[in-house]
Amino acid sequence: MSRLSRVPASARWTIAALIVVVALIAAIWPRGSGSSDDGLGAGSPAASAGPIPGATASVSADDLSAARDRAALAPCPTGTAPAPAASVLKGVTAPCLGGPGTVDLGSATAGKPLLINFWAPWCLPCRKELPSIADFARVAGDRVQVLAVQAKEGSENPVLALGLLSEIDVHLPSVVDTQSRIAAALGAPRAYPVSILVRADGTVAKVLPTVFPDTQAVTDSVNQYLGTSL
Repeated sequence: MSRLSRVPASARWTIAALIVVVALIAAIWPRGSGSSDDGLGAGSPAASAGPIPGATASVSADDLSAARDRAALAPCPTGTAPAPAASVLKGVTAPCLGGPGTVDLGSATAGKPLLINFWAPWCLPCRKELPSIADFARVAGDRVQVLAVQAKEGSENPVLALGLLSEIDVHLPSVVDTQSRIAAALGAPRAYPVSILVRADGTVAKVLPTVFPDTQAVTDSVNQYLGTSL
């Protein structure tokens, strides 16, 4: 009897799954010598290595552009109105994940209730929850803004994040919290996923470090804490 045959079947499946994960990471690991110059990728300070291989790999401008084309994210929010005086996001900026440039979050999200969802590319619960967040965005329409935020952990390689969104067919407008400034402003814990509900005046209504099981659960929480009727 071979040594492999003495390994329990459950363990063999675990080993096989790990091999598949490593292969998928290798497949999307960016190649090329150029570097992105829009605040993402190798040009950004790498304060956190991230727990998955490839998180700190060099990202070329061509790789990033191609990944953005595949992901086809909705445009990041824009706005010229001044942020409300009480807004916790006043003066907070972040790089847009789906395209070049940065977002002034206090101004861009002013005047409407807001759902912010923090996630990380290595987070399995995030992978399960993000489609429900995207479905809620479609239900809410223009009554509640929805913004996905890639957390600092793993943000050094935006191609991995864009690859995940492409794979699960989620196209939410997304920014990257490269310096944890968004999380600090909102009082978000370093646990993923976590959703923050923000009132139209920019104040925090509720921090929800939970995994929404479906779209209705998202809708119920938004209605409860933001006073909407969706």
